[in-house]
Amino acid sequence: MAPVRRESLTVVALLRVSDFDYELPPDRIAQYPAGRRDQSRLLTLDRSTGAIRHGVFPELVELLQPGDVLVLNDTQVIPARLLGEAESGGRVELLLLEPADGGRWHGIGRPGRRLRPGAVLRFGSRLTARVLCLEADGVRLVELEHNGNLLDVLQQVGVPPLPPYIDRDAEELDRSRYQTVYAREPGAVAAPTAGLHFTEDLLDRLQERGVALGRVTLHVGLGTFRPVRTESVEDHRMHAEWYSVPAQLADMANTREGRLVAVGTTVTRTLESVTDEDGTVRPASGRTELFIYPGYRFRAVQAMLTNFHLPRSTLIMMVAAFAGREKVLKAYREAVERGYRFCSYGDAMFIH
Repeated sequence: MAPVRRESLTVVALLRVSDFDYELPPDRIAQYPAGRRDQSRLLTLDRSTGAIRHGVFPELVELLQPGDVLVLNDTQVIPARLLGEAESGGRVELLLLEPADGGRWHGIGRPGRRLRPGAVLRFGSRLTARVLCLEADGVRLVELEHNGNLLDVLQQVGVPPLPPYIDRDAEELDRSRYQTVYAREPGAVAAPTAGLHFTEDLLDRLQERGVALGRVTLHVGLGTFRPVRTESVEDHRMHAEWYSVPAQLADMANTREGRLVAVGTTVTRTLESVTDEDGTVRPASGRTELFIYPGYRFRAVQAMLTNFHLPRSTLIMMVAAFAGREKVLKAYREAVERGYRFCSYGDAMFIH
């Protein structure tokens, strides 16, 4: 297991969460995906000059160069949102976050009064959860009993765990569209959304251009999207997320001729968690609590593809660390003015 690093910071002035605020009209938050994955718009930001260019997502093929290594997060979202009934009576909701040992899981749910220790929750005829204890931050430890393979059962009784800013119930289309076309490692409770724009055809075109495709896994957890409740950025603590960087990816990164390009903040966090001071990427697996915000010195990632993130979130802080806070906020303001779609099902941004 690679050692966990929290940060690699130069000396900066005290940062406040309000420094990462901007005005986001509610109607800019995409509630549905585009008609086709690659129909989204693409804002390109040159982080050295601050120059902004507007285009469409397929133009990414021309923005990447032969010799670049494009790194994808191949985590697969599981239908971890469960709607059922408490044995004592009443409707309950449980969101499974990640497995513990012995068939137990960490999860959150509501209403809290029906999820006290000892409560039994039923989700159809194939899945039952018993609440064992309360943990920190409202998390419950639950023991699952299921008839058949758990992932198969979840496919039957669970629904995609859409983020709370998508103000609707999950629909059948979300089972495919809230999932990348290259997802293969089940375990995430939120999608690595920068990858939602890719089609198989677009990935083929990138490889034909000479761009190498590499894969890491980071199972996106709730901590990535939970709001920052501290006033000072430095006081926030990230929840740990499990990752794996295979030797094949490390070799590709260390022998590349072009740039190391991260598809999304999850890939960025993963790569930066396993990269030495000299830029050497190490194969590893484990859990990372790395929190990236302005002042951080990037060791691995040289270009980033990402979506547009909520104000005051850890995700916009990471993007600001990569491109500069003022440049990012200027780009976001321009994106709002030009009608870009924000968040998980929204448009994309390429920073180089």
